[in-house]
Amino acid sequence: MNLERLVSRKELRYALTMLNFLDYPTKTSAPLPPLLIIHGLYGSARNWGVISKRLANDRRVIAVDLRNHGDSPWFATHSYFDMAQDLAEVVTQVGAPMNIVGHSMGGKAAMILALERPELVERLCVADIAPVRYSHDQSQYIQAMKSVDLSKIEKRSEAITALAEQIEDPALHSFFTQSLDLKNRRWKLNLDVLEQEMPKIIGFPKIDKRFDKATLFLSGADSTYVTREMRPQLKALFPTARFAKIPNAGHWLHADQPRPFEASLRVFFDHADL
Repeated sequence: MNLERLVSRKELRYALTMLNFLDYPTKTSAPLPPLLIIHGLYGSARNWGVISKRLANDRRVIAVDLRNHGDSPWFATHSYFDMAQDLAEVVTQVGAPMNIVGHSMGGKAAMILALERPELVERLCVADIAPVRYSHDQSQYIQAMKSVDLSKIEKRSEAITALAEQIEDPALHSFFTQSLDLKNRRWKLNLDVLEQEMPKIIGFPKIDKRFDKATLFLSGADSTYVTREMRPQLKALFPTARFAKIPNAGHWLHADQPRPFEASLRVFFDHADL
């Protein structure tokens, strides 16, 4: 955003506190409704660059950095109500309503946004997450990132080597180092707050509301994050919910099978009769 074009104190406040986002405008003369993409824990808008560019061929795409991630502001809290309020500001600024897709933690934030502010959401796709409390804690990755002596890191490959000493999955080494600011020798993740707020992140707040518009729970067929047993709980909050799985994909379904993932979004968001 260009500060020189802001004309009011309210707009200046947005520029200083609103989430950072990447804007992918479309050149089509008759664009489809705009799409907001929300990343998961330890991710960023940049992770979604390829998919965002492809989807922007016929709609405007906005990919956000959630609070305490990427180039967005850091805050002392990281609840889903906080994240939903942040997202509401972006949608309002860009132009409501928007189609929304959120993965993992971003999917939970998207659900709270839809439940709290349904007027801002046209259609909702939740990628491989459910509105439930999970038992797996993700704090071990925070400890791994904190253990890297950034004062000695000159190249991203050196950080990857350091992370490999504690994390087995090579895909995660590359993923985490996308949030490494080499120039300033810092993580673009508020690790202290994310660790402090982890119980909220793996949980889901109690909320007595419903989102009656079209909702798709899109999961990886090899993932166990969304099970058939959870469906009654999902339907209580999202009564129109539909469920689909992408073959040969796990929790990171958009990375495991990007083309089928993109195709699934197009089918759901582009056809109002579905």
